[in-house]
Amino acid sequence: MATRHLIRTVLLQSLYEWDFYHQKTDITMILERNLAEFAPGIDEPEFAWKILKGIIDNRTEIDDILTKAAPEWPLEKIAAIDRNILRIGLCELLYADPEEVPPKVAINEAIEMAKNYGGPNSSRFVNGVLGTVYRERKAGEPPPAANSPSSPPPPKNLES
Repeated sequence: MATRHLIRTVLLQSLYEWDFYHQKTDITMILERNLAEFAPGIDEPEFAWKILKGIIDNRTEIDDILTKAAPEWPLEKIAAIDRNILRIGLCELLYADPEEVPPKVAINEAIEMAKNYGGPNSSRFVNGVLGTVYRERKAGEPPPAANSPSSPPPPKNLES
């Protein structure tokens, strides 16, 4: 498994745990523990911290964009694993240096995580949301308004 893919996977696990405990635990301690346990000696641990910082610093905006890109699905109704995959993908898509993480790589990595860890329709849902945001950002438009016909299909799994 490539280093960055492993980092994203460990970050997903950490965000899922943080979400599970309703953000009442220290996310930096969770990530630090998970990196030590599941990715000891990785080449670029700073990549994990950079993404985590981007998610934490911009979570309100990321969640607002997610809500607008999938208006049929309130944030709390999106499965926790899908919600956190989307947070990672949106963080990389919107805040990462495109020379370091090209937008299509950010989208593809999120889709792969959804295939591996989400429900049967998670990858389509993640692809739809991130594709919508990418196309609209590229065109210079804001994310879709509620009830927009360009909204991605909702996922079939309703766990949270």
